[in-house]
Amino acid sequence: MENFDADVIIVGGGLVGSALALALKQTSLTVMLIEGSPPAWDWPLESWDQRIYAISRASRQLLQRICAWQQMDATRLQATSAMKIFGDANAASLQFNALEAGVDELAFMLENRELQKALWAGLADCSHIQMITPATPSLLHVDERAATLSLSDGRQLRARLVVGADGAHSWVRSQLGIVPQVTPYEQFGVVANFTIEKSHLGVAHQWFMPDGILAWLPLAGHRMSMVWSCNDAKRAELMALSPEALCQYVAAAGGALLGALQLITPAAAFPLRLNQLPHTVSDKVVLIGDAAHTVHPLAGQGVNLGFGDVAELAALLVQTPVNQIGDYLLLRRYERARSEAVYTMQSVCHGLQKLFNNTNPLLKTLRNLGLGATNQLPWLKRQLIRHAMDA
Repeated sequence: MENFDADVIIVGGGLVGSALALALKQTSLTVMLIEGSPPAWDWPLESWDQRIYAISRASRQLLQRICAWQQMDATRLQATSAMKIFGDANAASLQFNALEAGVDELAFMLENRELQKALWAGLADCSHIQMITPATPSLLHVDERAATLSLSDGRQLRARLVVGADGAHSWVRSQLGIVPQVTPYEQFGVVANFTIEKSHLGVAHQWFMPDGILAWLPLAGHRMSMVWSCNDAKRAELMALSPEALCQYVAAAGGALLGALQLITPAAAFPLRLNQLPHTVSDKVVLIGDAAHTVHPLAGQGVNLGFGDVAELAALLVQTPVNQIGDYLLLRRYERARSEAVYTMQSVCHGLQKLFNNTNPLLKTLRNLGLGATNQLPWLKRQLIRHAMDA
């Protein structure tokens, strides 16, 4: 009889990896979650996380099913009731409204750490899910019987299936020899959180500018999160500003819609790139989340794609005999089921980034006309809203 340390080993205990572990909590599968360092839970209550996510309806439903949503502090969650998008011509705009689409909200804005805490709390009392942290993997070996993960402390762990949920620079992916096609956007995402003078009313704002894309995302209370996708020169300019100057600069860039701003988390910047993989599965190994795909943040759908991976993979594993969960043909079913959604989101975000971040005058005219025309078509807006909500 085969001897396995776990049925499933998940490498990476971030949002996507821990969500998959929690999605398997009510099954008979034994799970090990490998994480380099445990999250810290002792942050000051008045502070806010720099990493903010727009959680779609489909992702929220997954989080509710696995009982993570119920664990979060409701006072830190913000429903988004509308979104206003402005082109780089004065008259070009597009508005999405939840009520017009017949829904309560377009998305929920929340902090990475609040959701991470809720996911780990759900895993803490489960006897067949073991969290191994801190732990660093050193070698992955796959044969016809098992996937064996070696850790840097000398331990060797055998499993029927290894899941790589270890981010855009995935170690598991490198062990498989999968080389992503990387398209650098030559842009950075600059993020910061602010208190605001005027209420955001649950409305998100986005401006497409010649030198980047500025988004203001509503947070709970009189707060908002900024994501500015910009070139390196703009990044350097923003990061060099004093807190007071940054507040004035960001407020002016958005036409002072929310009045005066005060900084509550310092600005941080990260490079933006598109990762596309030739394949995301191998015998007894599967990649999910950013390990499998990345997208431009302009649509805020990166983490939602990862939760889509979780929902699809968990559903497949639940209905599969335990001795078959690592079979290549089974994992190919998962890969095919996710390929359309991932390709569509990557293509749409990539296309919009290229359309708006160029100086071609003809394209400038067309893109702004397109925004205005879409705004006059309620049926099309409803379809776009529902597609984004179900991502």
